[in-house]
Amino acid sequence: MKKVALIINPQAGKQKLEKELDEIESRLKEAFEEVTIYQTEQEDDGKRLVEKYAEKVDLLIAGGGDGTVFEIMNALVPLENRPVFAILPGGTCNDFSRTLGMSQKPLEAVEQIISQKRIRVDVGKYHRSYFLNFWGIGIISKVAEEMDEANKQLLGRISYYLNTSKLVFQNEAFSLKLRSKELNYDDQAELLVVGNGSFLGGIQSFFPNADVQDGKLDVLIVKEAKLKYLKKWLEAKIQDDYPENEEDDDIIYFRTSRLEVSASPEQNIDCDGEFLNKTPATVEVLPSHLEMIYGEMN
Repeated sequence: MKKVALIINPQAGKQKLEKELDEIESRLKEAFEEVTIYQTEQEDDGKRLVEKYAEKVDLLIAGGGDGTVFEIMNALVPLENRPVFAILPGGTCNDFSRTLGMSQKPLEAVEQIISQKRIRVDVGKYHRSYFLNFWGIGIISKVAEEMDEANKQLLGRISYYLNTSKLVFQNEAFSLKLRSKELNYDDQAELLVVGNGSFLGGIQSFFPNADVQDGKLDVLIVKEAKLKYLKKWLEAKIQDDYPENEEDDDIIYFRTSRLEVSASPEQNIDCDGEFLNKTPATVEVLPSHLEMIYGEMN
């Protein structure tokens, strides 16, 4: 690869990347023939830059947090001629970069990018939006909606779990209808998560062994968000795929490539931490759609 574009959000993660940008630029220019760095200043800058330059480069790097990655990836996925995509983590949680084994230290992540180890990854899709990590409704969306931005910056990942524990005791069930080839569901629920990656809030949580190359999405339905399940999620000690508990049917887990979802009342959709739509929705996977740089994957 010769031509590289780095789109960086200088405000992400307390200006984490901005502070090391000179060294980042120096290493990239030592490794690649042509490197151009673009800094975003406002919402949709990343999208506009991707649409203008992505098909002219061999490697596109998103530098920033999960929001930056979401914006750049959503502009990149629909393109016909997509460059290799890489994430330079610079935010609070950096969830999908962790799934790919990217170092959370920017200069180490740059070295992983320079190594050019590539993998083709699945991408989730609903409506006209895409996700790398997760899609969810119910308690998962309420956690993000009620997070205080100041506390998020101050406490980082801890703020996510504090909000989760609070909402477990006040969350309301909704009527969920789900249709897929593997399973149909029509009952009350408090949580629906559709996953592609294995990290949420910076830890391996719902799907610790998610496979980004299997052409499937992991699906978890929780009828009642009991504290005992929350404890499992926070400790992240699930060693295998999410357990199907024969003695308690409050949890349903399966894999699928496509599912249709409706809810009453309508639910806000949390898609990689972004709120763009409400239910109903059809969620599907685009198998091996993006070629990405990875680090040390298990």
